[in-house]
Amino acid sequence: MPRITHCTDDEHWGKPGFSKKVFAAKSFTQKDGFVSIDKVIERVENKYWKIEVSDFQSRMLGFSKFTGEWKTTEIEKNKILVEYIYTLHSDVLLLYPLNWLFAKVFWKAYMKRVLENVRQMAYASEPYLHD
Repeated sequence: MPRITHCTDDEHWGKPGFSKKVFAAKSFTQKDGFVSIDKVIERVENKYWKIEVSDFQSRMLGFSKFTGEWKTTEIEKNKILVEYIYTLHSDVLLLYPLNWLFAKVFWKAYMKRVLENVRQMAYASEPYLHD
């Protein structure tokens, strides 16, 4: 996965229907610069987010978009259950076996690291607020 360097056009990011442009550093699969669009599909404050990542500039393995759903449930005081569901969309039938393998091996491991990073941010009491 390329390292994300910055985002633009994100003045309204976090509000349903709005998006931002994502830029990344150069990687094995693509040049540096604009890589995708992140869009908020649905948001219920402190409970649920649904996002879509699309307009990939490097279409590896035929993936056309990604959707992710982030649900939080307070189990008890200061204890939150985070459920994250992701869907990788592909429009190249011949690549479905590779898509399945990618999702089950690489993407699953990658998303576990993302959740661990969020957990570490929470334990560090990092200010992660959004209007």
